[in-house]
Amino acid sequence: MRVISFNANGIRAAQRKGFFDWLDAQHADVVCIQELKAQPHQLTGDSTFWPPGFHCFYEGATNRKGYSGVAIYSKREPDNIIRGMGASEFDAEGRYIEARFKTSWGNLNIASLYAPSGSSGEHRQDAKERYLDYFPRLLKDRVNASGDYLVCGDWNIAHKAIDLKNWKNNQRNSGFLPHEREWMDRLFGEWGLVDVFRELNPNEDEFTWWSQRGKAWDNNVGWRIDYQVATPHLASRARAESVYREARLSDHAPLTIDYDVEF
Repeated sequence: MRVISFNANGIRAAQRKGFFDWLDAQHADVVCIQELKAQPHQLTGDSTFWPPGFHCFYEGATNRKGYSGVAIYSKREPDNIIRGMGASEFDAEGRYIEARFKTSWGNLNIASLYAPSGSSGEHRQDAKERYLDYFPRLLKDRVNASGDYLVCGDWNIAHKAIDLKNWKNNQRNSGFLPHEREWMDRLFGEWGLVDVFRELNPNEDEFTWWSQRGKAWDNNVGWRIDYQVATPHLASRARAESVYREARLSDHAPLTIDYDVEF
C-alpha cells in the first residue's frame, strides 16, 4: 500500500505546477491532501481534480473562502467517510477527513489532517492551543478502537531539533515552541502512535516545508512538519519513504511511504 501526504498550498495552484501529472506516475493507493484553498463545488467542473481510478472526497472550509480544506483520494472505495473531527471550530475550517476500510487483515482508518498554524498572529496561536487540547481526545478514541489508524498531513509542529534547519533561532516561534514539542513527545509516547518517517529515516536535513522567502528551498533551509503518524502494527509494516524534491509543487513536498500490507 502506497500512501502520499501533500499540503498543496492551493490545489488549483498545485495543479498548475504539475501535481496531477506527477501523481499519475506514482501508483499511489491513498492520497491525503491538505490546504485546498478551494470549495468542493469549485472543483467539480474540472476532471483534473477527480483523477481517474480514484474515489475522491473533499472537505472544504465553510467559514472562509479560499482557506484550508482537506481531501482523500483512494483507489479502493472506502466503507465509510468521516467528515470533521467533531469540534465545530475546526470542522468549519475543513481540517479533517477520514476514510474507513474493512480489509482482510482488519479495520484500517486513514485520515487527512491540516492542523492549525499559529504563525500568523496571537489569535491563531490561541486557536492552535485549543486544537492541541482537543485533538488528543479524538486520537485516544481511534487508538483504542480495533484495527489500524493512520493520520497523514501537516501537523504544523517540528518535533525535534533535527526536524528544522535553524532550530536555535526558532525556539520562541510557533511550530517549535517547547510545549508544542512536548505535545509531540506525548503523541509518540504515552498516546501510542509512531512517526513512521523517522522510523525509516534518521538522517538530518530531511524537511517537507520551505519558506517561499529568500532561497530557503535552494539551500534546503526547511522544516519537517508533514507526517504520517500510525498505530504501531501498521507502522511496523512500513518499508520505504521518500520526499519529492525534483520539482516544487508547493511550499511543501509530497511525503510518500510504502507499507507492506494488502489494500
